[in-house]
Amino acid sequence: MDSSYLLETKELGRNFDGFAALRNVDFNLQKGEIHALIGPNGAGKTTFFKIISGELPPSSGRVFYKGRDITGLSPWQICRLGIGRAYQIINVFPQLTIYENIRIPIQAMRVIYNFWSSITSYRSFHEKAIDIIHEIGLERRRQDVARNLSHGEKRQLEIGLALASDPELLLLDEPTAGMSLKETRFAVELIQKITEERKLTVLIVEHKMEVVYAIAKHITVFHQGSILAAGRPDDVRNNEKVRSVYFRGR
Repeated sequence: MDSSYLLETKELGRNFDGFAALRNVDFNLQKGEIHALIGPNGAGKTTFFKIISGELPPSSGRVFYKGRDITGLSPWQICRLGIGRAYQIINVFPQLTIYENIRIPIQAMRVIYNFWSSITSYRSFHEKAIDIIHEIGLERRRQDVARNLSHGEKRQLEIGLALASDPELLLLDEPTAGMSLKETRFAVELIQKITEERKLTVLIVEHKMEVVYAIAKHITVFHQGSILAAGRPDDVRNNEKVRSVYFRGR
């Protein structure tokens, strides 16, 4: 497989009890870009994400990452290859502090348990956790328990959890869902900042078109489990099929 693309799918399909949630999806993602997936509810976007991240196996087709066939690998295997994900439903540890939420996955990615390990050997995990907490803008609240955070702050923490694995490709599933206008603006700035500073590639599902237009260089439109259109924002905005299916009434 040509590895010029960071991520590529070939004839990807997924059926649920006879219902085709995805149909023959051919998709490619260039390294270093922010690429948005849009489309009506039920169009197949989240199913597509789940297959890429290993949460669901495809019914047909293949997934390639950096030229390697990763179809059917488990989520932890895919994570270790460099694909991180922040979820649509907030997935933090509510009873733990922000610091603990970030440090634990950092440590889990790098440590084989050793009863005799000295606590000082884990100092690098502490430093990395502090760096990520600063990066996501929660340094003043690092000892606060996650359940006491606002909705927007929990979203920030979710992104921090995804960064703990040092991903090269970051999957963001509706990262601004439920946010206020102020929180949404901060989230956009955060995504732009970490993408630039970490040289990340980002694939984002997002319903707020003002967010999509603010950050995405390319857009792919899903409809009824298939790709309806793809291209630069202006091309997609002016596509008559997309306007009819998705932008009507917006």
